[in-house]
Order: sequence, then C-alpha cells, then structure tokens
Amino acid sequence: MLPFADGSDVAASLRNPGSYCNVAGFRPSPGRVPAWPLPDAWDVLGVFGPLARNVEDAAFLLSAMAGPDPRAPTSIAEPGRIFSRSLSRHFEKTKIAWSKNLGGLPMDPRVTTVLERQRKILVDLGCIVEEAEPDFSGATEAFEALRAMSFTLRHAELVRTRRAEVKDTIVWNVEQGLQLAPEKIARAEALRTELFHRMRQFLERYEFFLCPVSQLPPYPVTQEYPKEIAGKKMTNYLDWMKSCYYITITSHPAISVPAGFTDDAEPLPVGLQIVGRYRDDFGVLQLAHAYEAATRHWQRRPALAR
Repeated sequence: MLPFADGSDVAASLRNPGSYCNVAGFRPSPGRVPAWPLPDAWDVLGVFGPLARNVEDAAFLLSAMAGPDPRAPTSIAEPGRIFSRSLSRHFEKTKIAWSKNLGGLPMDPRVTTVLERQRKILVDLGCIVEEAEPDFSGATEAFEALRAMSFTLRHAELVRTRRAEVKDTIVWNVEQGLQLAPEKIARAEALRTELFHRMRQFLERYEFFLCPVSQLPPYPVTQEYPKEIAGKKMTNYLDWMKSCYYITITSHPAISVPAGFTDDAEPLPVGLQIVGRYRDDFGVLQLAHAYEAATRHWQRRPALAR
C-alpha cells in the first residue's frame, strides 16, 4: 500500500476517508494545490490535497503538490517547498474553539465519547480550549446549490447521453443543478461569502476550530450511505457529511487526524477535524502534528477479520 495519495475534497472526500481509515486527510485552502484541467477553472468548492498515513507524510506530499500554475488562475503563488519545513511548534496559550456538534448536528454518541477524551491532550499541549463555534446558518442551502451547479457543469452531458450507467445520487445532483434558478445561485454565492467572513472573524478570536470529522463511525460497506444518525433521518445522500461540508463552504483549511477508536466489540476509528485560519495551511499541519505526536493514534491498527 502506498504511504499516501492525493484526491479532491468537495464535501468530505479527503477528510472522511482519513477519519474512517485512521490516517490523515487534508483539505488545504482553495488554490493551494493547482487544479488543471477542469471545466471551470474558477471553481473553489472542490480542492485537491493529500491523504497520508500520518501528518508528516501529508506535509511531504503537499510540498510536491502545492505551488503556482499559470493554467490554474486561482492557484496561490507560494511555492510548495514551504511545507517541507519542520512541523515542530509549541502551543502554549494558543486559543482553540472546541465544538461537539457544530451547533446542533446529529452526532453518534460513540463519536462524541471518543472526541471528548481528546480535549485533555490539547490542554496538555498548552492550549486554551473553549467550547464555541461560528454561526453556520445558510451552509446547507449554499453548499447544496453550489455543488449541484458544479455537478451540472461536469456531469450533465454524461447523464444526458449515458444515464443508465450513472449512479442515482449523481443523477439526482445533476438534475438539482438543472433546476436552479439564477436567484438561487446568486443567493448561494452571497451565503458562501457571509459564511467565509463569519469563520474569518471567529478565527480572529481563536487560532483553531476543532470538531468532529464525521457524524458517525464507519458504517457497513454494503450500505450506500447513512440514512439516519442518532435517531434523525437524513433527507439526502449529503446530509450525513454536514460536519465536513459546513467547513468546505467557508473555504478554510481543515485536516482529519486520527483521534482514537470506539468502544465497540470491533473498534472503529474516529477522526478529529482541525480547522485553521484562511490560508494558514502550515499552522493546521503543525497543530495536527503536535496532537498526533502526543497520541500516536495513527499507529494503532485493528485486527483484520479472517
């Protein structure tokens, strides 16, 4: 198995796999990793980033992936080599906001139990940990509209010509996009801007925001997607990923780092999501590295079923 890989994170495609596989999955700031070729060079909802066995490997891969590219108009000018520096840092008196459920999302109690055990680790690192979260009002409306618009751009022709070969949820998302009124798209863009500024202002008071990656532990491979969490029914195939896409829509960098295992007979991995200030990708990696070094959760491997 390769020690790392890269992929695109729109809703949670780097962070959820990281959480569910007990590895690090990093969604960097939009533009950090140039994306080309794409049908919409200006789209920043989906970003590319590393998926690696630990944070140090994620930073190593990012050092090769990141950097400017004239073909990608949103790419950041900083060279990738900035991520090859030492990740070591002291966190005494660093203010951190801690959220159990991002303002009321349904959360499997097994996830909450594992993550609550981790707060002491941050305190031991010297951090000042306070319960708080920004206002995520409008996040679902903005994300669902902008994702549908993106899916229409990328997949509408495929759905039109080869519909029987396309997954039902993709067809649903494309058809959502085809039905979007201009006013709905404009409102989604305005909401995204508001959400960015709310998170930006929130992180002027705190340097980092910590919360669950996933709202439930890994589920059976035979299940297409979770239909219910903590007794609350999901309305579509995206609902169970709100704990990630609430962050996506703010455009701030976020990493999933292993946070331990559930108390089930067959323990399941749980990830901690670390969100940083806009374009402070290196700072996110530094805190994740310090937390990882203090816990070594990434080194634990469950026994394979025979």
